[in-house]
Amino acid sequence: MIILSRASGKISSDCDTGIRKRMGVWKVMNRCRWCNEKNPLYVRYHDEEWGVLRTDDAYLFEMLLLESFQAGLSWECVLNKRENFRLAFDGFQPEKISRYDEEKVAALLGDPGIIRNRLKIRAAIRNSGIFLDIVEEYGSFYRYVCGFTGGGILRETGKSTNAWSDALSRDLRRRGMRFVGSTILYAWLQAVGVIDSHEPGCDLAVRVQSDRTEGKSHAEQKAGQAGDL
Repeated sequence: MIILSRASGKISSDCDTGIRKRMGVWKVMNRCRWCNEKNPLYVRYHDEEWGVLRTDDAYLFEMLLLESFQAGLSWECVLNKRENFRLAFDGFQPEKISRYDEEKVAALLGDPGIIRNRLKIRAAIRNSGIFLDIVEEYGSFYRYVCGFTGGGILRETGKSTNAWSDALSRDLRRRGMRFVGSTILYAWLQAVGVIDSHEPGCDLAVRVQSDRTEGKSHAEQKAGQAGDL
């Protein structure tokens, strides 16, 4: 388990987005084994989005909703329906979703473009209200998450849960969220870049870690070097 960096206060996603933009001049030849290279949508998600640190509430909510629908299914299945979900769920706006009524639930259950699971749809509505409550309480959902992660970015592979996802899952369920088990929350932490799980043979595992190291302050690098002695 390697913690690559720590942050204080509000973090912008520009740094990691910049990493991927810089990497855009390089062609990714080797990817994580789970990436279906026959699916261009999946390849683009792997290369440009998965594992990039994002701290904005809109994106964090979108991914949390999508991950909750993944339960029992593959992420590729959800990803293929992502734009249909965006249309059906009002652009992933929690303010609107939290006010959905029975008529809207019925409409969603009749929409063949999304995953039509009554329990998951109701959970999405319930979770959106709780998400907004957390944002109001902490100022942002990322700041709330940092209470469990210490603001760290963790580098690890080969796991489906850890202490961070366990603790986050317990608290969200205590607050009333549904479909937020530790496995789902771990996948979410990976998706939004809090946990970097690009596999050792993946080009992005080396390049993202290298660029993050370059982005550290001189003092941070010296401290890391001292710790290696």
